[in-house]
Amino acid sequence: MATGEYVSVHSQADSEQVALAQERAELRDDYAGEKRELTEIYVRRGVERDLAGKVAEQLMKHDALGSHARDELGLSVHTRPRPIQAALASAASFSVGAAVPLIVAVLASPTHMMLSIALTSLVCLCGLGSWSARVAGANVVRGAIRVTFWSALAMAVTSAVGAAFGAL
Repeated sequence: MATGEYVSVHSQADSEQVALAQERAELRDDYAGEKRELTEIYVRRGVERDLAGKVAEQLMKHDALGSHARDELGLSVHTRPRPIQAALASAASFSVGAAVPLIVAVLASPTHMMLSIALTSLVCLCGLGSWSARVAGANVVRGAIRVTFWSALAMAVTSAVGAAFGAL
Protein backbone atom coordinates (compact mmCIF):
# COMPACT_ATOMS: atom_id res chain seq x y z
CA MET A 1 0.00 0.00 0.00
CA ALA A 2 2.73 2.44 0.98
CA THR A 3 4.73 1.72 -2.16
CA GLY A 4 1.71 2.26 -4.38
CA GLU A 5 0.91 5.51 -2.60
CA TYR A 6 4.52 6.69 -2.94
CA VAL A 7 4.61 5.92 -6.68
CA SER A 8 1.22 7.53 -7.30
CA VAL A 9 1.96 10.73 -5.39
CA HIS A 10 5.47 10.94 -6.86
CA SER A 11 3.94 10.71 -10.36
CA GLN A 12 1.64 13.59 -9.45
CA ALA A 13 4.65 15.61 -8.24
CA ASP A 14 6.48 14.84 -11.49
CA SER A 15 3.48 16.05 -13.50
CA GLU A 16 3.37 19.29 -11.53
CA GLN A 17 7.09 19.84 -12.08
CA VAL A 18 6.65 19.38 -15.84
CA ALA A 19 3.75 21.87 -15.84
CA LEU A 20 5.85 24.40 -13.90
CA ALA A 21 8.79 23.96 -16.29
CA GLN A 22 6.46 24.56 -19.23
CA GLU A 23 5.05 27.65 -17.52
CA ARG A 24 8.60 28.94 -16.86
CA ALA A 25 9.42 28.55 -20.56
CA GLU A 26 6.19 30.32 -21.59
CA LEU A 27 6.97 33.21 -19.23
CA ARG A 28 10.47 33.46 -20.69
CA ASP A 29 9.33 33.25 -24.32
CA ASP A 30 6.05 35.24 -24.21
CA TYR A 31 5.76 37.31 -21.03
CA ALA A 32 3.15 39.65 -22.55
CA GLY A 33 1.03 36.72 -23.73
CA GLU A 34 1.20 35.17 -20.27
CA LYS A 35 0.08 38.49 -18.75
CA ARG A 36 -2.89 38.51 -21.13
CA GLU A 37 -3.67 34.93 -20.18
CA LEU A 38 -3.63 35.75 -16.46
CA THR A 39 -5.77 38.82 -17.12
CA GLU A 40 -8.35 36.65 -18.90
CA ILE A 41 -8.41 34.25 -15.97
CA TYR A 42 -9.32 37.10 -13.62
CA VAL A 43 -11.90 38.48 -16.08
CA ARG A 44 -13.58 35.04 -16.22
CA ARG A 45 -13.69 35.11 -12.42
CA GLY A 46 -15.62 38.37 -12.50
CA VAL A 47 -12.94 41.07 -12.21
CA GLU A 48 -13.35 44.08 -14.52
CA ARG A 49 -10.87 43.95 -17.42
CA ASP A 50 -8.86 47.07 -16.43
CA LEU A 51 -8.53 45.93 -12.84
CA ALA A 52 -7.76 42.36 -13.95
CA GLY A 53 -4.90 43.68 -16.09
CA LYS A 54 -3.51 45.68 -13.17
CA VAL A 55 -3.79 42.71 -10.83
CA ALA A 56 -2.07 40.43 -13.34
CA GLU A 57 0.70 42.96 -13.84
CA GLN A 58 1.31 43.47 -10.12
CA LEU A 59 1.19 39.78 -9.28
CA MET A 60 3.55 38.93 -12.12
CA LYS A 61 6.01 41.61 -10.97
CA HIS A 62 5.92 40.06 -7.51
CA ASP A 63 6.02 36.36 -8.56
CA ALA A 64 5.10 35.56 -12.15
CA LEU A 65 5.58 31.80 -11.89
CA GLY A 66 3.76 31.60 -8.54
CA SER A 67 0.83 33.59 -9.93
CA HIS A 68 0.47 31.32 -12.94
CA ALA A 69 1.01 28.17 -10.87
CA ARG A 70 -1.78 29.19 -8.51
CA ASP A 71 -4.31 30.85 -10.82
CA GLU A 72 -3.74 29.02 -14.10
CA LEU A 73 -2.58 25.57 -13.00
CA GLY A 74 -4.29 25.41 -9.59
CA LEU A 75 -1.04 24.56 -7.80
CA SER A 76 -0.12 25.75 -4.34
CA VAL A 77 2.80 25.30 -1.97
CA HIS A 78 0.28 24.14 0.64
CA THR A 79 -1.15 21.36 -1.52
CA ARG A 80 1.97 20.12 -3.28
CA PRO A 81 2.40 16.35 -3.39
CA ARG A 82 4.56 14.81 -0.65
CA PRO A 83 5.34 11.20 -1.66
CA ILE A 84 7.19 10.17 1.53
CA GLN A 85 4.50 11.63 3.78
CA ALA A 86 1.78 9.90 1.73
CA ALA A 87 3.63 6.56 1.88
CA LEU A 88 4.12 6.78 5.65
CA ALA A 89 0.48 7.71 6.21
CA SER A 90 -0.63 4.83 4.00
CA ALA A 91 1.64 2.35 5.80
CA ALA A 92 0.43 3.50 9.21
CA SER A 93 -3.26 3.44 8.32
CA PHE A 94 -2.97 0.06 6.59
CA SER A 95 -1.18 -1.41 9.61
CA VAL A 96 -3.73 -0.08 12.07
CA GLY A 97 -6.60 -1.22 9.87
CA ALA A 98 -5.11 -4.70 9.50
CA ALA A 99 -4.76 -5.10 13.27
CA VAL A 100 -8.51 -5.42 13.88
CA PRO A 101 -9.10 -8.49 11.64
CA LEU A 102 -5.90 -10.07 12.99
CA ILE A 103 -7.08 -9.66 16.57
CA VAL A 104 -10.46 -11.15 15.64
CA ALA A 105 -8.72 -14.07 13.89
CA VAL A 106 -6.77 -14.82 17.07
CA LEU A 107 -9.84 -14.58 19.32
CA ALA A 108 -12.55 -16.20 17.17
CA SER A 109 -13.29 -19.89 17.10
CA PRO A 110 -12.12 -21.57 13.89
CA THR A 111 -15.72 -22.42 13.01
CA HIS A 112 -16.82 -18.78 12.97
CA MET A 113 -13.55 -17.10 12.07
CA MET A 114 -14.42 -16.00 8.49
CA LEU A 115 -17.82 -14.66 9.49
CA SER A 116 -16.37 -12.94 12.58
CA ILE A 117 -13.63 -11.25 10.56
CA ALA A 118 -16.05 -10.14 7.83
CA LEU A 119 -18.65 -8.75 10.25
CA THR A 120 -16.10 -7.01 12.48
CA SER A 121 -14.41 -5.49 9.43
CA LEU A 122 -17.73 -4.26 8.04
CA VAL A 123 -18.71 -2.72 11.39
CA CYS A 124 -15.36 -0.92 11.56
CA LEU A 125 -15.65 0.22 7.94
CA CYS A 126 -19.19 1.46 8.58
CA GLY A 127 -17.85 3.51 11.50
CA LEU A 128 -15.01 4.89 9.40
CA GLY A 129 -17.42 5.76 6.58
CA SER A 130 -19.68 7.69 8.93
CA TRP A 131 -16.73 9.38 10.66
CA SER A 132 -15.14 10.51 7.38
CA ALA A 133 -18.51 11.82 6.15
CA ARG A 134 -18.96 13.77 9.38
CA VAL A 135 -15.45 15.26 9.11
CA ALA A 136 -16.18 16.26 5.49
CA GLY A 137 -19.57 17.74 6.42
CA ALA A 138 -21.41 15.21 4.26
CA ASN A 139 -24.41 13.03 5.05
CA VAL A 140 -23.22 10.57 7.71
CA VAL A 141 -25.72 7.81 6.92
CA ARG A 142 -24.99 7.98 3.19
CA GLY A 143 -21.25 7.85 3.87
CA ALA A 144 -21.60 4.85 6.17
CA ILE A 145 -23.83 2.98 3.71
CA ARG A 146 -21.55 3.72 0.75
CA VAL A 147 -18.41 2.43 2.49
CA THR A 148 -20.18 -0.58 3.96
CA PHE A 149 -21.90 -1.56 0.69
CA TRP A 150 -18.80 -1.33 -1.49
CA SER A 151 -16.65 -3.05 1.13
CA ALA A 152 -19.16 -5.90 1.45
CA LEU A 153 -19.26 -6.21 -2.35
CA ALA A 154 -15.44 -6.31 -2.52
CA MET A 155 -15.38 -8.99 0.20
CA ALA A 156 -18.01 -11.04 -1.62
CA VAL A 157 -16.20 -10.85 -4.97
CA THR A 158 -12.87 -11.71 -3.33
CA SER A 159 -14.46 -14.68 -1.53
CA ALA A 160 -16.10 -15.87 -4.73
CA VAL A 161 -12.82 -15.73 -6.64
CA GLY A 162 -11.07 -17.51 -3.77
CA ALA A 163 -13.74 -20.22 -3.71
CA ALA A 164 -13.57 -20.62 -7.49
CA PHE A 165 -9.85 -21.33 -7.24
CA GLY A 166 -10.17 -23.52 -4.16
CA ALA A 167 -8.52 -21.07 -1.78
CA LEU A 168 -11.33 -21.22 0.81
